[in-house]
Amino acid sequence: MIAPRAAFDHLTVAALSLEEGVAHVHRCLGVAPPPGGSHPLMATHNHLMQLGDGAFLEIIAPDLRTRPRRTRWFDLDNPAMRSRLEETPRLINWVVRVPNLGKALSDLGEDFGEPVPVARGSLAWLISVRPDGVMSFDGAFPTLIEWPASPHPSEHMTDLGCRLDRLSIEHPGSAAISNLLAPIIADDRIVVADRPAVRIRATIATPSGPRELT
Repeated sequence: MIAPRAAFDHLTVAALSLEEGVAHVHRCLGVAPPPGGSHPLMATHNHLMQLGDGAFLEIIAPDLRTRPRRTRWFDLDNPAMRSRLEETPRLINWVVRVPNLGKALSDLGEDFGEPVPVARGSLAWLISVRPDGVMSFDGAFPTLIEWPASPHPSEHMTDLGCRLDRLSIEHPGSAAISNLLAPIIADDRIVVADRPAVRIRATIATPSGPRELT
């Protein structure tokens, strides 16, 4: 079993371009996260902002100026995902940090990816990515991440006064997701419900009041 020392880390909003992703977050939350950096391995780049308490929001998009060295993460090379993102950017996944990613993936006992070393500038970390880039349970199950033993990267991100109040995960396989999550993370803000369609919604406290990010 995995020791319950994991914690919510960040939300991932995907878009076909960063401009579209930032506009979507601004429509939902009334704030515009500033630029972050690029991920040469995946040929993606992002915008970032704090969510408080060692958590953050990421807007990610393919970086068309470079070529990926492997299949992109977060399903971004999947034609079905690209078709969804053509309709609108969206909250597609959430990320949980663990103290030992290799052990966490081994304990899960299923194909939830492999520990992949990734870097952005001088920052390096390990993250769970399947070889085909597909997200587990269509993104309803979290990606797992292991940060280096140093201050959390969110401490250096812009704080626009937003905080996560609730994360709602809807999926027809909610029972299986809940069972897998139980030994990993306990967080009252995270609610998993059984619904016919997959949907991830985050209720976020903003300077203009509570808003919903989808």
